Amino acid sequence: MTDPQNPGTKPPSVADDEIDLGRLFGLLLDHKWLIIAITFFFALGGIIYAQLQTPIYQGDALVQIERRSNISPLGDMAEVFGQENESSTAAEVQILKSRMVLGQVVDRIGLDTVVQPRMLPVIGEFVLRHGIERPDAMAGQAFVWGGETMELGRLDVEQRWRGQPLMLTSLGDGRFQIGHEGQVLGRGDVGQLLTLERAGITVRVAELQAPPGAQFQLLKRSRSAATRSLQIRLSVNEVGGGRSSTGMLQITLTGTEREEIRRALNAVTETFLTQNVERQSAEAQQSLEFLREQAPELRAQLAEAEDALNQYRVEMDSVDLSSESQAAIEQFIALEQQLNELEFQEAELAQRFTPNHPAYQTLLRKKRQLQEERAQLNERVNELPAAQQEVVRLTRDMEVTQAIYVNVLNKIQELEVARAGTVGNVRIIDEALVGGAPIEPKKPLIVVLATLLGGMLAVGLVLLRGLLNRGVESPEQIEDAGLPVYATVPLSDAQNKLTRRVKHRRDKKATEIATGVLAHRTPADNAVEALRGLRTSLHFAMMEAANNRLMITGPSPHIGKSFISINLGAVCAHAGQRVLVVDADMRKGHVHHAFGERAEGGLSELLSGQATHGSVLRHSKIPGLDFVTRGKAPPNPSELLMNARFTDFLERVSQGYDLVVIDTPPVLAVTDAAVVGKQCGTSLMVARFQQNPVKELQIANRRLETAGVNLKGVILNAMERKAATYYGYGYYSYSYK
Repeated sequence: MTDPQNPGTKPPSVADDEIDLGRLFGLLLDHKWLIIAITFFFALGGIIYAQLQTPIYQGDALVQIERRSNISPLGDMAEVFGQENESSTAAEVQILKSRMVLGQVVDRIGLDTVVQPRMLPVIGEFVLRHGIERPDAMAGQAFVWGGETMELGRLDVEQRWRGQPLMLTSLGDGRFQIGHEGQVLGRGDVGQLLTLERAGITVRVAELQAPPGAQFQLLKRSRSAATRSLQIRLSVNEVGGGRSSTGMLQITLTGTEREEIRRALNAVTETFLTQNVERQSAEAQQSLEFLREQAPELRAQLAEAEDALNQYRVEMDSVDLSSESQAAIEQFIALEQQLNELEFQEAELAQRFTPNHPAYQTLLRKKRQLQEERAQLNERVNELPAAQQEVVRLTRDMEVTQAIYVNVLNKIQELEVARAGTVGNVRIIDEALVGGAPIEPKKPLIVVLATLLGGMLAVGLVLLRGLLNRGVESPEQIEDAGLPVYATVPLSDAQNKLTRRVKHRRDKKATEIATGVLAHRTPADNAVEALRGLRTSLHFAMMEAANNRLMITGPSPHIGKSFISINLGAVCAHAGQRVLVVDADMRKGHVHHAFGERAEGGLSELLSGQATHGSVLRHSKIPGLDFVTRGKAPPNPSELLMNARFTDFLERVSQGYDLVVIDTPPVLAVTDAAVVGKQCGTSLMVARFQQNPVKELQIANRRLETAGVNLKGVILNAMERKAATYYGYGYYSYSYK
C-alpha cells in the first residue's frame, strides 16, 4: 500500500536474500564507530599485553659427531669382523638429552637454585625489565623495583626443604632475614655464611642492593625437577645432509635470561664432550683390566715352566734338542700365540655378541683349526724318543708362556697409551651464542591478532544485535502484515532536547517525558512536517467516521504515543481547528508536562464525580488547542472509563471541538484502549522504529478487533535515517527548506 504521507508508486520488492545482505551491510555502516572503538581497544589491549609479556630468548651451539673406530684389543681383526663402531647420530641425540648429561649440567651451574624477586601484580616483570625505580610512595613495601638486585652465592638445604619456597627480606645496612610462610628462620649479613642448623639451611648472599622490606623468593628444586625443566627448554636437531647423516647437531635452548642460556648451553656441550671421551676410553679400560688380571698368572706359569725344564735337564745331565725337535717347538710357539690372540678376541666379542653371531662363529672356526694343527703337531712329537719328547714339551711350555707373557705386557702398554690419548668423536664447532632479540613474544603478530579479533567480535556483536532486533524498520514491513501506514515520523533531535527522564519509586526504569510542544517550539522540524502529512491523511480518512474522535494507542509503553497526540493536536490547531487532547492514560499519563501543568484536576476527578466538565478543560498557549490531564491516578481506571460519565464527557466535547485526540495506555498492557476505542470513530496505533516487532502489532490489532475496535492504520514513529534501513528497505526521507 502507498504511504498516505508520501504518495507514489511502491518500489518493487527485493529478494529476501538481497534484502538481508543489504541490511547487514547497512548495520555495519550504522555502527562503524562502535566497531572502530572496539577494534581500537582490542588493538590497545594487544599492545599492552605484548609489552607486559616476558621476552623469551634463544641460544644455539653446534657440535659434530665424527665417525671413527673405537680403541679395541681386536686390533686389525676388527676390520675382518666388520666391527667398525660408528656412532649413531640418533643415539647421540638421546644421550645429549638424557638425565645423565643434563643432571650433570644442573649440578655444574646450579640450575636447581631459583631466585625470584617479589614483583608487582601484572606489571612487575615489565617494571624490572625496564629498570623503573621505586617511587617514594612505595618505600618500605615488599615488591622489588628496577635497579634492586640480589646475588645468591650459596644455598644448601635438607631434603625436606626441596621445593619449598624461602623468603629473603632485606633489612638494610647489609643485613637480611630468611623466613618461610611468615615465620622468621634466621638473620644474617651479606657476604657471610649463615648456617641455620635447626632448620637445616645454609645460605650465603653475595650481594644485596635493595631497600629494607624488599623480598626475594629462594627455591631449591629437586635435581629431577631441574633436569626436566632443562629438558623441556632444550632442543637438539641434526642439520644438513638430506637423507644421509652429517653428524652435525644444533643444540638450542630457550629462556628468559640471556646469560643463563649461554652458561647452560656451554655446560651442556662440555659435559657431552667429557662423557663422550669417558665412554670412548671405557672399552680400552675394560680390556686393560682384563690383561692386568692375566699378567700375574702368566708370570707364575712362566716361572713354573722354567723350573720344570731346568730340573729335568739337571736330572738327565743336559739333553740336546735335534733340529726336528727345535722346529716343533717353534711351531708350538706360533700356534699358541695365535690361540692366545684368539682368546683375547673371544673375550671381547663375548661382551658384544652372542655365540651365534657370524663374527663370533668365524673366530671359533679359526680357533678349532689352530687346535687341530696343535693336535697334529703333538702326534709328531709323540713319535720322537722319550727323552726328546719330554724336553720338547717342557721347552714348548716355557717358550709359549714366555711369548704370551711378553705379548700381554706389550698390549698393556699399548692400551695405556691409547686410553691416555683418547679424544672421543665429539667436536664442539660453535660455542653458545644467544640472540640479541627475543624470539617471543612476537609483538607485531599479537597486535595484529588482537586487532583482528576485536574487529571480528565487534562485527559479530553488531550483526547479532541486528539479527536479534526484530523491531520494524520500514513501512513495507507493516504493510506486508496487512496494516496501512498513515505516517512515518522521523526522529527529532529538537524533541530530544525537550525531553527529560523521570523515575518514580514504583517504576523499574526512568520514563522520558516532554517538557514542551515541538510543533509550537520548532514548527519547521521534519517530525512536525510528517505530522502535517498525517493531518492531511486524517482529514480524508475521518470524513466517513462516526464522530470526530481520534484514539492514539500503541502495543507497548515508551513508543511516543503522547508525543504524537500532543503535536498532532497542535498541528491541527495551527490549521484553524479547535482541538482537544485528552490524556486517558490515568495510570502513567504525562501530557500535562508538555503544557507545564499539574496532573490533578483532570479526567479521573471528572469520571469519579469530584470535578465538573468545565473545570477539567484547560487552555494551552497555542490558540485553538485545549487539553484534559489524567488527574490523580485512581485504583480502577478501566472501570471509570466504562462509566456513563465518560460517554457523556465525549459527547459534549465532540460538539464543542472540531477534533478530539485521546491518548490511551498500551493495548497489550491494559484494556483501557479497547474501552476508549469503542467510542471513537477513528483509531490509530503508534509503532516505534526498531522497537516494536511486526508480530506485536498484529497481536495488538487482534486484541482491538476482539473488542470491536476497527484500527484505521499505523504511525511509524522515531524513524531514523540509517544505512541498514536504506540498503535493506530503501527508505527515503527528504527535507525541503
